[in-house]
Amino acid sequence: MASLKEVKDRIDSVKSTKKITSAMKMIASAKVRKSQQAIAAFLPYSTKLNEILTNLLASDTSFDSPYAQQREHKKIAIVAFSSNSSLCGGFNANIIKELSATVASYSKSVGKENVSIYPIGKKVLDFANKSGLQPVHNPTFLEMADKPAFALILELSRELISKFLSGELDQIVLIYTHFKSMGVQEVTNKIYLPFDLQGAQDKAQQDAVSEKISTATDYILEPSKEILLSHLIPKVLASNLFAALLDSNASENAARSLAMQIATDNAEQLVADLTIEYNKSRQAAITNELLDIIGGASALNQ
Repeated sequence: MASLKEVKDRIDSVKSTKKITSAMKMIASAKVRKSQQAIAAFLPYSTKLNEILTNLLASDTSFDSPYAQQREHKKIAIVAFSSNSSLCGGFNANIIKELSATVASYSKSVGKENVSIYPIGKKVLDFANKSGLQPVHNPTFLEMADKPAFALILELSRELISKFLSGELDQIVLIYTHFKSMGVQEVTNKIYLPFDLQGAQDKAQQDAVSEKISTATDYILEPSKEILLSHLIPKVLASNLFAALLDSNASENAARSLAMQIATDNAEQLVADLTIEYNKSRQAAITNELLDIIGGASALNQ
């Protein structure tokens, strides 16, 4: 059995850890609220952009776009969103697991050397380096993982779009964690480019049918629809990329808040168990001392 001092030292150590995890939980909770506010502020803009796009596409299903060009997959890019630090439960592990599976899937058809990784977050970058993948190094990727900024994501979006249109990349995939609630976050794997033009058109027509709106409206546009859509689609793509970043950031903070709450609860339970052990050891020590005193007194009386 451990000595009283050892148990007491361990109790003090666990209490100190509990203070740290409790403080980290409060910080993460505050960041979650801030992330939710950012999502709520950005959502109307993103929703309206997508609404305008789907309405325009619904009026003319014959429209084609270089952003939706389907071609043979030779070069693939994967944009994966993780955190820069640990202590957030299975948040990073789930992203890395999905990224690993996606890379393995594409490697069978195009080869591992033709799959490049855009690591938004240090944990994905570390995994890519250790796994012999081809991460694109950019210091702003780590910066935006902690502090989402539209200016930085717009720069990345333009780079990805440019490489897709020039033929340097044939497909771009996003892997991030979708924030549903404080207790539920889902890993999401979706195609960023080529843009799903047909899917957008189908959604617009379904929405029109459900809302009993005619899709045959003859819009008068200035400039032409082609020019308007050529400017609108990149904005929608940048909006979708920023939405993924905000989603990932909120999910990270929610996962960290939950992990620190669990750690704090475990620390409380451990302190309670150690306190019981300390009291039992102390009681045993006192009992032994009393027995020694009684034994000594009995020997003197004899």
